[in-house]
Amino acid sequence: MSTRIAFLKGHGTENDFVIVPDPENAIDLPPAAVAALCDRRAGIGGDGLLHVVRSEAHPEARHMAAEAEWFMDYRNGDGSIAEMCGNGVRVFARYLQRAGHTTEGDLAVATRGGVKRVHIAKDGDVTVGMGRALLPEGDVTVSVGERSWPARNVNMGNPHAVAFVDDLSHAGDLLSPPPFSPATAYPDGVNVEFVVDRGPRHVALRVHERGAGETRSCGTGACAVAVATARRDGADPAVTGAPATYTVDVPGGTLVITERPDGEIEMTGPAVIVAEGEIDADWLAAAAAV
Repeated sequence: MSTRIAFLKGHGTENDFVIVPDPENAIDLPPAAVAALCDRRAGIGGDGLLHVVRSEAHPEARHMAAEAEWFMDYRNGDGSIAEMCGNGVRVFARYLQRAGHTTEGDLAVATRGGVKRVHIAKDGDVTVGMGRALLPEGDVTVSVGERSWPARNVNMGNPHAVAFVDDLSHAGDLLSPPPFSPATAYPDGVNVEFVVDRGPRHVALRVHERGAGETRSCGTGACAVAVATARRDGADPAVTGAPATYTVDVPGGTLVITERPDGEIEMTGPAVIVAEGEIDADWLAAAAAV
């Protein structure tokens, strides 16, 4: 390992990430090292980490290499592995563009949630094909303090519980995971979105992301919210035959989510690279050994 490791910092609607380019999958990034890099005081700081690896070089992505050259090995801020991150895919695509690996137009990105289709527009926005939502059956309840709400169970490659509330302040500080029941609904934890209406086809959310706490944005969460809201509004595209598009305000900006009659969901929003530099390899090795 060299004495310095390249990194970049980027965000999508203020959901921020440490980006570690590693085409040949040569850098060891155990959970403790990822958590140290994402630490906002002792590390670089981020809601998560984007490990940029060629699909053929990663054992979890090799089977997708024919469809997507690059694999987004995504980690939560606590070092745990996540299936998908919608904002992360947009920032991942922006990095590939910056590094000269792709240009404006279409590309494919491999993730643990499958291959995602991405379009980089001339105006700078990035659109990600997020796949279809699954709507597991069964009642779910989420709670904050003495308040409880029914929640819609939506899976976007990762699990979400979507609760409609009267005021976003009812979500509390979201520092710890909101309790949910039944416990069997989410054996590996869940992302919880609290949602209010802003106008026709326009909602706002706050989110507790599993493994990260409250974040400024959650792409898969915004998609889950749009799907849950469409069902609540009687605007299920599979039933109406018409696409359903929702504007979703997150604390860090705005995303536009469209669900099509065939179930495919697209998310459009900004992606920004803000800095690049080098990580001290000795520091990272010490962090990994903790």
